[in-house]
Amino acid sequence: MSKTPIGKTIRRLRLEQGFSQQGFAQKLGISTSYLNLVEHDQRNVTASLLFKLTDLLNVDLAALSGVQERELEFQLREAFSDPLLGAEPVPEQEIQALAATPSAARAVLALHRAWAGAREDEGGITLPSGRKIMLPNEEVRDFFHAHENHFAALEDAAETISANLNVSEIGNNHALAERLRRVHGLAVSVQRTPGSLRTFDAQARLLTLSEDLTRESRGFQMAFQLALLEAREAIEPLVADAQPSSPDAAALLRIGLFNYIAGAILMPYEGFLITAQQNRYDVDAIAARFGVSYEQACQRLSSLQRNGARGVPFFFLRVDPAGNVSKRFSAAGFPFMRFGGTCPRWIVHSAFATPGAVRVQVAQLSEREVFLCFARTITGRAARWGEPPPVHVIAMGCDVGHARDLVYGDGLDLPTAAVGIGLSCRTCDRQECRSRAFPPIAHRLTIDPQHTSASPYKFELKK
Repeated sequence: MSKTPIGKTIRRLRLEQGFSQQGFAQKLGISTSYLNLVEHDQRNVTASLLFKLTDLLNVDLAALSGVQERELEFQLREAFSDPLLGAEPVPEQEIQALAATPSAARAVLALHRAWAGAREDEGGITLPSGRKIMLPNEEVRDFFHAHENHFAALEDAAETISANLNVSEIGNNHALAERLRRVHGLAVSVQRTPGSLRTFDAQARLLTLSEDLTRESRGFQMAFQLALLEAREAIEPLVADAQPSSPDAAALLRIGLFNYIAGAILMPYEGFLITAQQNRYDVDAIAARFGVSYEQACQRLSSLQRNGARGVPFFFLRVDPAGNVSKRFSAAGFPFMRFGGTCPRWIVHSAFATPGAVRVQVAQLSEREVFLCFARTITGRAARWGEPPPVHVIAMGCDVGHARDLVYGDGLDLPTAAVGIGLSCRTCDRQECRSRAFPPIAHRLTIDPQHTSASPYKFELKK
């Protein structure tokens, strides 16, 4: 019997597929009133009813997890908590009701983003030349997020390419270079290239890679070039369906999709999934098996969402010491914030203090939202003497229910290991938090000059 509140998900899928509540109930063999209670999470879903739902809605069990609704709730809560909006706090019940109608919820979020963009433009984001600064990277991130960072057509294209590589005998890089030479008449040269990591001269049939690239990065760049030459037809339908709002967004989207294929060439789906499961998602062991970097292996792990052959659903995050997020993907339902900083109690930030070491945390957002997270730093090469090398933290996480499938869950006393975190201080309800940087928007401050609290801001929870 399912105890996960999935009623809103059932209602959304029913409406999306054009079923009336009465007609849907008849097909399920239950009463309309019972279905109404299920959709309002007032009745649990039995195993037999759950299988009927997946058959009738033509979805798998993972689609009934309620992840989409919870993510919309988080995004709506963040938008309504925007301090410059000046709006009264929106009750939680109304947020949940709005999230249950995803088209309306996305329209509200789009309006908020448009208003935020107009507000920034009014504040001087437009350049003196009159050209407006756009942020197409957010548009591309949304596209990958909406697809759970998995594209079946690109997996098929990558597998066709991988099948023709002789990796087992001569290794990734030699196999890639040999295919580029034999099939495309293209030579690969590694040399010093100031200011550039990869250059392709189509007329000279020469791919030049920087000697500053690691062996794993050179392999990825050759796989990327192979994808450009052999998989463009798989990319264009996805770009057309995405309807990017600008040429910049379209260009970034294409690069992201070619990067996806490059990763899938180096780490073919079936073999990678089997290796991940056998090694219980030990990233270092997986990376060594496929001759790829820690970051490449992590990013590939976040894409294993093929119907009928799913891996553990992970989120993936890459962040710099200033807190800037340069990559993020989520198949785990982790609600990334769009605006403002993340919680300083989250392991993503403390990982910078232990370079190269994997740190583990059970992060609890709410009673239902608990994630097993692991993070470590990666360090690039400095461009020259005296310049600091680029440092990032790669963070991964999944629902804590998968903890026993991961080596990172070993030795943890899960019931007591959880650390309460928030998404941002402005939307966090946690009291007595010494790390709080801002007061919460939704609650009234309690200021008492006769008492100094350990937390910078005391407040009453609104009932």
